[in-house]
Amino acid sequence: MTTLDQPSAESPSEATLPLSALVESLLFAAGAPVSLRQLAEALDCSLSEVETAVQALQEACRTRGVQVQRHGELLQLVTAPAAASYVERLLGLSGGTGLSPAALETLAIIAYKQPITRPEIEAIRGVNSDSVLRTLLSKGLIQEVGRLETVGRPILFGTTFEFLQYFGLGGLDELPPLEDVTDKASPEDTAPAAPNGSTKLP
Repeated sequence: MTTLDQPSAESPSEATLPLSALVESLLFAAGAPVSLRQLAEALDCSLSEVETAVQALQEACRTRGVQVQRHGELLQLVTAPAAASYVERLLGLSGGTGLSPAALETLAIIAYKQPITRPEIEAIRGVNSDSVLRTLLSKGLIQEVGRLETVGRPILFGTTFEFLQYFGLGGLDELPPLEDVTDKASPEDTAPAAPNGSTKLP
């Protein structure tokens, strides 16, 4: 007979779960980006062990309704892009990019060239980009990631987790190869594919 203060022998314990499952639990509970180092500290294991567990979890999630989204050393659990339309319906969200061609063009430049400064962006686009950068910053699709150590120390811009969610990407490594998009005719085509976004959990 099992008493209240003695768990059943049939109940799964932390010790029986593989490391990848523990990583999944922590990412789900966090509900926000978590670093590899934070996971290693929480699980009392090495960074290499966490990295291996994350890779195993990413592979396991290929046919599931959630996926691991990665941005550098940060990770979070999100819904799979293939489930986006159902999630939007459940939450009452509307699809569509909501971004102008200029914003999509600028976002594509930042995504492929990051970290990149405003003058470098404007040199590529050939026009002032202050307004479009403010728009992308306000939407949380880009962020300031540092400053270039040169005269004036211009701000460096990079993409965010929201960018990955917006376009349903698991990580920046899922961006199409640059040579595949440079021959496109319009700014919209140069940007990542139209949003089939993910939703972070929980």
